[in-house]
Amino acid sequence: MWCPEGLDEVEAELLGPTEELKGKDVLEIGAGAAQCSRWLLRQGARPVALDLSHRQLQHALRIGGSFPLVQADAAVLPFADGSFDLACSAYGALPFVADPRLVLREVRRVLRPGGRFVFSVTHPIRWAFPDEPGPEGLSVSASYFDRTPYVEQDEEGLAVYVEHHRTLGDRVRDVVTSGFRLVDLVEPEWPDWNTSEWGGWSPLRGHLIPGTAIFVCERD
Repeated sequence: MWCPEGLDEVEAELLGPTEELKGKDVLEIGAGAAQCSRWLLRQGARPVALDLSHRQLQHALRIGGSFPLVQADAAVLPFADGSFDLACSAYGALPFVADPRLVLREVRRVLRPGGRFVFSVTHPIRWAFPDEPGPEGLSVSASYFDRTPYVEQDEEGLAVYVEHHRTLGDRVRDVVTSGFRLVDLVEPEWPDWNTSEWGGWSPLRGHLIPGTAIFVCERD
C-alpha cells in the first residue's frame, strides 16, 4: 500500500509492471518494519530495507524476511553508485528531513541509468487544515505557504518528532533540480470500499480533499 487511501502497488504498478520486478535490485527508503520489502521479495525482487531507526529495523527482523536490513541516514546512503534498479519510499524519510534534495540526490546516485524512484508523502494541501478526521478537519486553519515544521518535544524540550512542510511546487522543484524527470504525480482518490479512519484520514475528508501525493521519478 502506498497510502492510507489504500492504493495498492499491484493495482497501480507505479514501480512498473509487477511481473517485471523479478530479479530487480530495489531499495526501500525509510522502510520502518519493511512491509514493502517483504512484498517485493514475494514478487521475486531483491530488496534492501533501509531506515534510520534501530527500533523499526528490530521490528522488521522480528517479523522476518530474507533480505538485508540497513540502519543508515537516507541523506548519506552507504551504497556504491548505480547499485539499484528501483527505489521506493512510502511515507518514509523525505517528510522528516529539512532539505529533501539531499535524499533525492543520494537516491539518484545509487540508481542505475533509467532507474525509477517512487515516493509518497502527505499531500501538501493537508498542512492548511487541522489534522482531524471529522468536520473540524475541513476548514482551513493555517497558511498553505507557511513552511514552519511541525515539532513535538519531550518533557525536557528536546525534539522527538519533526515533520517538514513543502508545497506541491517545492516538491516538484526538489525532484527536478535533483536530476530526476517527473513521470507522474498521483493524487489517489478515496475509494468507496475504504471505511477506515487513521489519524487525519477518513472517508469524509478523503472524498473532498487529497491526502497523499505520490511522485514517480526517473533518472536519465
